[in-house]
Amino acid sequence: MNYIMMKTLKYSLVFLLLITLGCSEDTIDPELKGSITGVVRDRETNEILSGVVVKTNPTTTTATTGEDGRFTLSQIPVDDYSVQAELDDYTTGFEPALVTENSISEIIVLLNKNNGDNSAPTVPELLFPEDGAQNVGLQVEFSWNSEDAEDDLITYKLQLRNGLTQEIQEFIIVQDTTLVVSDLMLATNYFWEMTADDQENDPVTSSISEFTTLTQPDNPFFFTKIENGNNIIYSGNEDVSGSPEINLNILQLTDSNDNSYKPKKNVTVNKLAYLRNVGGNTHLFTMNLDGTNKQQVTNTIPVGGFRAEELEFSWAQDGGALYYPSFDKLYKINVDGSGSGPPIYTTPDGSLISEVKIAQFDEDVILLKTNNFEGYEVKIYTYNLETEMEEHVILENVPGAALSIDISADGERVLYSRDIDEAENPIYRIFNSRMFIHDIPLNTTEMVQTDVLVGQNDYHCQFSPSEGAVIFTRVYNNINAIPSVFYTPIGQNEIDKQLFEPGFFPDWEN
Repeated sequence: MNYIMMKTLKYSLVFLLLITLGCSEDTIDPELKGSITGVVRDRETNEILSGVVVKTNPTTTTATTGEDGRFTLSQIPVDDYSVQAELDDYTTGFEPALVTENSISEIIVLLNKNNGDNSAPTVPELLFPEDGAQNVGLQVEFSWNSEDAEDDLITYKLQLRNGLTQEIQEFIIVQDTTLVVSDLMLATNYFWEMTADDQENDPVTSSISEFTTLTQPDNPFFFTKIENGNNIIYSGNEDVSGSPEINLNILQLTDSNDNSYKPKKNVTVNKLAYLRNVGGNTHLFTMNLDGTNKQQVTNTIPVGGFRAEELEFSWAQDGGALYYPSFDKLYKINVDGSGSGPPIYTTPDGSLISEVKIAQFDEDVILLKTNNFEGYEVKIYTYNLETEMEEHVILENVPGAALSIDISADGERVLYSRDIDEAENPIYRIFNSRMFIHDIPLNTTEMVQTDVLVGQNDYHCQFSPSEGAVIFTRVYNNINAIPSVFYTPIGQNEIDKQLFEPGFFPDWEN
């Protein structure tokens, strides 16, 4: 009996030991902490200040300075902080501090004496983005609040620090309490603070607030902007709240030193193809939707024809190949640059192929736009690669420029734009471009109704993913006019919606 009890006790001890060892693998990592110590002084006299209430922002602990003006804030979690100091007859002071593991950060906080005749503005209250906000868009409308008892004119200074690059941007705002900042970086922690200056008292500065931008924007729109003489590709989104905000979540995708344009997304492989000038030639490139993994596709035979900016290519529907023009010939090339063989089509009259589109439901049906070396004598037609037959002529024998073609998924509707003034001139100036939809089975053509004005051009048009709307570029016809990207529902008599300015060569895919 005693032997059995001892044996049971032995196994019980072993079992408890195993449980203890097993639990030791599940211990919680201790929170890393450090300390902040320092002294508070009068900025003007350098006098030490006692009785100052000192705390961190975000708040973790609070202390009060002693007779020597010193304070200590202990056991603070590792992070970036703004140390806030408050004392009667002084404006609130702030000083940044970085707390690292098992270390003591030393700082000096200088306080400004209140002006007895004129009170300083209140310390700016940072409203948006809220401290600690996540997934903030790449275009941010900063907002804050500060008041002045004498209604003095307040000048604000916004300091914005990129936590990744440590770059600091400064913005000066007079009286207003909002500011829109664009082109923020993806997946980046930003820190911002606001200083208010009434020109009568020492400036007062807010605490430091932080936010993180979104990791990957789900941008359905792609477009081009000209900056410093180069075309640059961007993505962006639309404001669905009903407000007229434009340039939402814009993200630069191509390098500012490269001349890149005409972005086209393929939803099957989730990539963008685009044109880029390399030396004296124009080549096809591909990249990921966030601008990474750029690859050159064409090499031996570049994209060519009348004006590089008027040339258009098309994805194969499976995303495995691209169709592109080179003067009077049409080529097909795999996206990895292989498979470049002889042309799949050559114009019978030597006219230049400027644009090509592929019907989604029948890849043998291609839509072509051809023209002469001056951009005129336009012909828009469908051609069947299998039968090697021209099938339907949509436009020909009409003077003036015509451009930006698209074809519906079923191959029955063709979208294009042309100058209704039918002007022809040596500089290819277009005066009143309008968009049209041609119904192939009915052989009818109707103008797309928009809010365009006389002297404005609507072109670079494309069907929306549902084919219930058209996205396009609108610009006045004068030299150096600023283009914008709009879309409009088809046949619904609604106001055109502006998406981006400046912007042109839009693409819209879901």
